[in-house]
Amino acid sequence: MHSQILCKGTAAAVAARRMRNILGPVLGKGGWTWNTHEVKLLNTSAGDTVKIGEISYQLKTPRNPELVPINHMSETLPQTVVQHLRWIMQKDLLGQDVFLIGPPGPLRRSIAMKYLELTKREVEYVALSRDTTETDLKQRREIRSGTAFYIDQCAVRAATEGRILVLEGLEKAERNVLPVLNNLLENREMQLEDGRFLMSYQRYDKLLTEHTKEELDAWQIVRVSEDFRVIALGLPVPRYKGNPLDPPLRSRFQARDIYYLPFKDQLEILYVVGPNVPAERVSQLLSFATTLCSQESSNLGLPDFPVDNLPPALTVLEQFPMLSSQQLVQRLYPYQAMLGKEGCTSVEGVLSRFELLDACQQPASSAVLMVAPASTEQPGEAGAQADVTIRITDKDITFQVPAGTKAPRPPNSNPAFISTPSHAQLLAEMVQSHLVKDMCLIGAKGCGKSVVAKEFAEMLGYNMEPVMLYQDMTARDLLQQRYTLANGDTAWRPSPLVTAALEGKLLLLDGIHRVNLGTLSVLSRLLHDRELSLYDGSRLLRWDRYQALKEELQLTDEQLHERSIFPVHPSFRVLALAEPPVAGSSGQQWLGPELLTMFMFHNIQPLARAQETSLIQCLTPNVPKEAVEQLLHLTHNLRQTNDPTAQSLASSLSTRQLLRICRRLSQYPEESIAHAVNKACLSRFLPSLARSSLQKGLANCSIQDTQPDAEAHEHSCTVKDGVLTIGSVSAPVYNAGEKMKVPDVLFYDNAQHMMVMEDMLKDFLLGEHLLLVGNQGVGKNKIVDRFLHLLNRPREYLQLHRDTTVQTLTLQPSVRDGIIIYEDSPLVKAVKMGHILVIDEADKAPTNVTCILKTLVESGEMILADGRRIVSDPLEAERRPNTIAMHPDFRMLVLANRPGFPFLGNDFFGSLGDIFSCHAVDNPKPQAEFAMLKQYGPAVPDATLHKLVAAFGELRAMADQGTITYPYSTREVVNIVKHLQRFPDEGLANVVRNVFDFDSYNKDTREVLIEALHKHGIPIGAKPSSVHLAKELPLPEVRMSGYWTTNQEGNARRKLLCPTETHPIDIKGPVFLRVQGYPCERQESRALSFTEEKATWQIPMSEVNIICDVTTNNDAIYMATCNPVCLFAMKESGDTVQCMELYDVFPRTISGVWQPFVTVAALGSPLEGQVVLHEEQSNTVLHLDVLTGAVRRLILSQEPEQPAPKASSWWSSSKEAQGGHKMCREFAYKNWLLFYKEGGNQLDVLDVLEGRVHTISLPINLSKVFLVAEDRWLLVESNTNKKFLLTKPMHMGAEDSGVCQLHSISEDGVSTGHGASSDEMCVPQTVGSDQLPNENLSAALGQKIVSPNRLLSDTSSYARIIVGFPDLMSPNEVYSFKRDVDLSEMSGGDSGGQMFSRGGLKSSVAKRTNCVSLLSANQVVRALPPGQVPLKDIFPPDVTPPMTAAYLEVTDLNSKKLKYIPVPRSLSVSPYTTWISKVSDSDVLLAGLGSGGVVTVDMGGYVRLWETGLENLQRSLLEWRTMIGSEDGRPIQITVQRDSGLDVTAPKHGKVDPKNAPHVGGNQWAGGTGGRDTAGLGGKGGPYRLDAGHKVHQLSKAEIDAIPEDVRRAAREMGEKAFKARLKEIDMSEYDASTYERFSGNVRRQVQSLRIILDSLQAKGKERQWLKNQSLGELDDAKIIDGLTGEKAIYKRRGELDPELGSPQQKPKRLRVLADVSGSMYRFNGVDGRLERSMEAVCMVMEALESYEQKIKYDIVGHSGDGYDIELVRTDKVPKNNKQRLKVLKNMHAHSQFCMSGDYTLESTEAGIRELAREEADERFVVVLSDANLERYGITPERFARALTSDPQVNAFAIFIGSLGDQADRLQRTLPAGRSFVAMDTKHIPQILQQIFTSTMLSST
Repeated sequence: MHSQILCKGTAAAVAARRMRNILGPVLGKGGWTWNTHEVKLLNTSAGDTVKIGEISYQLKTPRNPELVPINHMSETLPQTVVQHLRWIMQKDLLGQDVFLIGPPGPLRRSIAMKYLELTKREVEYVALSRDTTETDLKQRREIRSGTAFYIDQCAVRAATEGRILVLEGLEKAERNVLPVLNNLLENREMQLEDGRFLMSYQRYDKLLTEHTKEELDAWQIVRVSEDFRVIALGLPVPRYKGNPLDPPLRSRFQARDIYYLPFKDQLEILYVVGPNVPAERVSQLLSFATTLCSQESSNLGLPDFPVDNLPPALTVLEQFPMLSSQQLVQRLYPYQAMLGKEGCTSVEGVLSRFELLDACQQPASSAVLMVAPASTEQPGEAGAQADVTIRITDKDITFQVPAGTKAPRPPNSNPAFISTPSHAQLLAEMVQSHLVKDMCLIGAKGCGKSVVAKEFAEMLGYNMEPVMLYQDMTARDLLQQRYTLANGDTAWRPSPLVTAALEGKLLLLDGIHRVNLGTLSVLSRLLHDRELSLYDGSRLLRWDRYQALKEELQLTDEQLHERSIFPVHPSFRVLALAEPPVAGSSGQQWLGPELLTMFMFHNIQPLARAQETSLIQCLTPNVPKEAVEQLLHLTHNLRQTNDPTAQSLASSLSTRQLLRICRRLSQYPEESIAHAVNKACLSRFLPSLARSSLQKGLANCSIQDTQPDAEAHEHSCTVKDGVLTIGSVSAPVYNAGEKMKVPDVLFYDNAQHMMVMEDMLKDFLLGEHLLLVGNQGVGKNKIVDRFLHLLNRPREYLQLHRDTTVQTLTLQPSVRDGIIIYEDSPLVKAVKMGHILVIDEADKAPTNVTCILKTLVESGEMILADGRRIVSDPLEAERRPNTIAMHPDFRMLVLANRPGFPFLGNDFFGSLGDIFSCHAVDNPKPQAEFAMLKQYGPAVPDATLHKLVAAFGELRAMADQGTITYPYSTREVVNIVKHLQRFPDEGLANVVRNVFDFDSYNKDTREVLIEALHKHGIPIGAKPSSVHLAKELPLPEVRMSGYWTTNQEGNARRKLLCPTETHPIDIKGPVFLRVQGYPCERQESRALSFTEEKATWQIPMSEVNIICDVTTNNDAIYMATCNPVCLFAMKESGDTVQCMELYDVFPRTISGVWQPFVTVAALGSPLEGQVVLHEEQSNTVLHLDVLTGAVRRLILSQEPEQPAPKASSWWSSSKEAQGGHKMCREFAYKNWLLFYKEGGNQLDVLDVLEGRVHTISLPINLSKVFLVAEDRWLLVESNTNKKFLLTKPMHMGAEDSGVCQLHSISEDGVSTGHGASSDEMCVPQTVGSDQLPNENLSAALGQKIVSPNRLLSDTSSYARIIVGFPDLMSPNEVYSFKRDVDLSEMSGGDSGGQMFSRGGLKSSVAKRTNCVSLLSANQVVRALPPGQVPLKDIFPPDVTPPMTAAYLEVTDLNSKKLKYIPVPRSLSVSPYTTWISKVSDSDVLLAGLGSGGVVTVDMGGYVRLWETGLENLQRSLLEWRTMIGSEDGRPIQITVQRDSGLDVTAPKHGKVDPKNAPHVGGNQWAGGTGGRDTAGLGGKGGPYRLDAGHKVHQLSKAEIDAIPEDVRRAAREMGEKAFKARLKEIDMSEYDASTYERFSGNVRRQVQSLRIILDSLQAKGKERQWLKNQSLGELDDAKIIDGLTGEKAIYKRRGELDPELGSPQQKPKRLRVLADVSGSMYRFNGVDGRLERSMEAVCMVMEALESYEQKIKYDIVGHSGDGYDIELVRTDKVPKNNKQRLKVLKNMHAHSQFCMSGDYTLESTEAGIRELAREEADERFVVVLSDANLERYGITPERFARALTSDPQVNAFAIFIGSLGDQADRLQRTLPAGRSFVAMDTKHIPQILQQIFTSTMLSST
């Protein structure tokens, strides 16, 4: 308005007068003058007349004056209202029905009531809701003394009595209800259920002229009064939510738009309300309100401002002029809570436009100082009042507010309510609003709404009446329910809401955000006018109107009550609690224009950190202080981010949860905070993104998880003297009354379940109700039953399901003798008796049902359907009638599956998680699970159990990552084990199919499963016949080939003494290096066929590295590499590889010049896990501890280190000049080692434990040393190959530096006549350091013999045995298994190119002799290159030998057989081939492992375990066969054993053939094979087996099962034909098709699983709902009484629920993928395939989203040096087939090949986010694929982080593709958690994308 002219007057009246004077001329005649139309009451002789303007209406005397509205007219009526009244009167005189349409608010109703009051008409008022049925309008049946009567309802009453029917909320009623009234509206006719017929007064009167009244009554014709009119009140739909008007109905009404009052009228009213408020401020407020009701603001999506609430708001301003206008606006219009970012900005823009943004200048700290009962109480006046004093800043203001019936309590006197400044302020503000209107508190769950409400009620002396609202609550549940009296009559019982209104309580509507708006609208009249019409015809009137009516009609209260008119108590107030609306989402935006008119709103902000700290410390006094600090640090960090994931986490850490955590910490202070937080957030079941951001949050607040290890403290449970102890917690055992209700269950204790139970017991003792969440089959029920069994607590059990309703949770109604009787549900029984209520499958029931448990848990109150209520306070239970006192021992244990896919239950945890103490139950850890399975299947072999545990562990991990959808659980494994226990002969491979056959039709899942099972050696799909062991060749005869004699007789030349000296070693270090653990993908090799190979895995080494040694110790395997030098350590059956990089210890000089070569020795007890590493060129000896990473250098020689030899000196041709240093490690397990130099003449013996070196000087130069025993060493002289035996005293003390003796050994051949041939001077390759067991020696030599011996192997023989060596001095016989050709004469290089042209380079002898003797298995195993293997003997002539790295030659001396086992080629081999050839002849290195096996490592880093020992092989083969199961071809027979005594004639012995020729089949001869009915073998139906000694003809199962080849071929051809036709159709060449397949094939699994998830979500969205009030279906419990009375619409059935009209359309989700197509992608594609992986990721997006375009709109944009928006796929042109998709991929490839260099990642991200934010979408996602090359272009990670989170509406994610060094890792640390991923292995990109999709897109659908 013209605010600049408005001058401030003392009162608004002065202002208005001045305005009139000034504006009179401006506004002209129709200005601000009232007298255009006046309302006059004229008394004439013909009765009273009402005149509005020139239209007059004759009044009649009402028959029921109490039904005439009263006290609605005000002194002065605004002109617009008068005009509306005049229009209604015109229509009334015409006899037409009217429809008042307009924005929400009480204005339309008050105009209608004013008119009715003026014209003295009786009113029938109906608030329509979505639950209104035709019985509510026409007639309802009630039973009176056993008979059903029809009672007329409002429409019929109004029609017959001539009243006015006011229908409010037509848009709320369901579509087909109101047409019932069509005929009544049009022709004033209606057929009633009881047979009467309503007829319009014109026709009735006409009939009355021809017939008598009695006749018409007999025909049941009833006259419709001429005074009957209908006034309908409705909102315009589509602008507001609701059902649009039915056209036939609409045509019967005359409409009038009743918009808000014009500005000046409104201003006038406000001036009267707030005479002391500055006029300028009033007009500003009104201008603001009017602006927000304009068309433009609703186009912006802003809800209308509740203009009708301005008068009460001004009343508050009048009392508290210091309130800021912005605060006031927030109370009327809580825009910050209900609008998104843009909405808030536009509202604040309007505020500042009208100068209302004054919150910042005016401090508003306020608190309630005191509350006292008001002194001026006159009885019967407006109820109890209280004087409240509020201090605002420093000014005290006292004012009167309505108070409850109890005595008020001074503030802050409740010990359970800890007042914080913000809560004190909130209470003060609530008291201000309480002065004028009902309130609604908005706050997140667990932030203290209920506590504040309770404090507020007690402060003002109110009794609280909590009503928990739920989603499918009906209007009836809110107001009145039906019940039956004792005599079977039906009656209505008022709901708590009505009793609260009558008794003046504070009604607490908890969860107003859950209820459907159509149901709440029933309350709008109660909230606005304090009036209510109930179903049984009674009316509640406002207190003053009731008093006025009483006076006017001179009636007493009793008389009015007889006429069912009751007063609403003046103190009655409503306080609603709600969670904040979710801005922008369709479902949760509950706060609409209608609700805004009903309440004043107060927003509860989460507490500030300091306040929350003090609150927690007051409530849990002995909680550790630093724990609270850390907790709050974490919580507030999460609350302050604008990342939706973090905020959803913060909501699980509400103040309520924090208090629960602290209560527990104060009881158990040693527990870790991380454990508590993870438990509260159920982090085990969070989507991976949310989990990572929680972990990051914990790490940022430096909260470590110090949970003691499960194995660390013993978990046992004992019951002793009535005390139960689980772990470290004790509790008394309960003394149960009902023993049979205590569960008893088969339960095998295991550590993990014990930990869960210990945890549960802690919370149980703290008085918490527990919630257990887990996958299916992890033992939730077992744990709970066991827990209750141990505590001896009786339980009640409720299983929820889809159809659970609130009624079924609490009571089960049934009818007995015409009376309705309610049976208590288990819940009520448990509450009464103090049992434990176990609620199973809580996530299956709709959350709106389960949320009624909240009041039960929180306040211990709950109202049952039969009117009883559960109360926790026993005193209160005695005071009030009809209550059930809650037993102090009552507890709830709720079980639910984890939220999300694939259970797709309702998110019970999300809606109610914070009122329970949550426990995640997981599958047991491997050891625990193994122990448990062992108890289920004691007879099942351990190996089988271990395999099962490992395989299922892997499958569960895959389910967590989302590779497979079904989470396999312990329940499945237990069932498998039970089967194996009972039927031990069935193969494991068959039994596991009991679990996996569910997946046998889904190809991708099946492949994943089979791969995982095979990996752990479960041979699913293997046939018993697939045994592929190597072919055995005969070994040449053993023959004695000579003697070795140790010379020791006198002559001094022969007996040499060798001096020794001892000195301590010098140790440098330790230096601590990082020991990195890598997961080891161990693959069991015997999955599909049985071979010698047991298992294989690859060690994580780089491709240029070279393996140069492998050694074992017990079950540990150590490998060394030399380029760079690294050590890898792992356990034979472990799942991690430890790696130590020694790059810094051995720096690489100029590449290739110095080639280090290392040998490893593994030390034994007590130094297990430690190794000595020896580098041969530089003679460096290092001692490494693989566990700690400590590296020490041991310096053996005392002379100063000579400078390293000139590189060229050994690199040049003079190689032979200098030998390397060697280490002998035969006795490393005894912790001593021997070092010598080739060509040198001294031995260094290193004693690792003592730290000493003994140096022995020798008279000869050495070439080799063999430690054949601890005190006897075999030395070989360097040039002559002459052998010596060195004996030494067993213990070399330092003091008696003992003397070592050297004996020469002479070798003599067997005199065969041609002397000792050259090969008798053999150079051994290995000599055993211990002797063969006697039985093995005897077997090898073919004679019984007991003697010391050594097994020796060299190049010319397979093996040699020297009997008597080294202990006997007499000549020792040498027995040899000779080869035909000496290995050293066969070159390894002639086996083709695979040896990398080594033949030519082979100048030096390889340094590793790959030869191992296995003494216990009596075998010598060597690894030979293919060129030294007799391939033609192994393979048939027509078979080409496979490409192999080497063959293992196994010489078995027991069976005298020779086997060659091929070792598969490695996939990658280092490019340094010459270097490799120095290491070993073949591509593998070999070491013995255990008793009957070896381990090989090939040059590509593949480690393989082999079983060569015969006994071991036979044992394994047996196990393998039992695992596959013996499904041989024998047909299974069904035998029914009858004791009938009858002769069986059919089977017979058959004729006996005198010649005994073989018979196959034919039902004739005895002793045949493969026939039937006669006795024989392998047939069917014969009486018994008879073996006549012929080969059995068995029909093999494979043959029986095989599909004929031609059928297979036909199927193949059909597939190919279809494929080619499809290609032709999309015009794609086969080359293109195969190119595309290369990308698509790699992501097929991810595409598949994404599509499964999308499908199931679509299905979940389409889930049907219960449709109520149906005439067929299942009986609706709530309608059971209506059924008794004979109504029809008492059923419910499942159906598709139409979306609510006016509810916004489901918009698609919007996704943009930003693919990096910069030059660097092409450049580094060769290194890690990053470009191809990105192309795969793009391919995956295109394939997975195909045909979901309406749900997810996507586009793909590239960025590179050429720009940031290279269009690859447009939203409107997504590729439809493979050809188009391939084109996109080709574009990516070509672009990155030819684009400019540069990086536009940042710009691309920012632009993408900006563009998506502008588009209409349900949710928006941006996924950035980039290589983390940002720093090179000067982009800081912080800037990128800002870009990613620049718009909270857009979820942006970054995937960095493997980068140089640790760039990507560093980046990820700075970026927000859960928003960035590093795909070091590009294989993971599609998986990461899948994770992003599943955890975000799907969280909200």
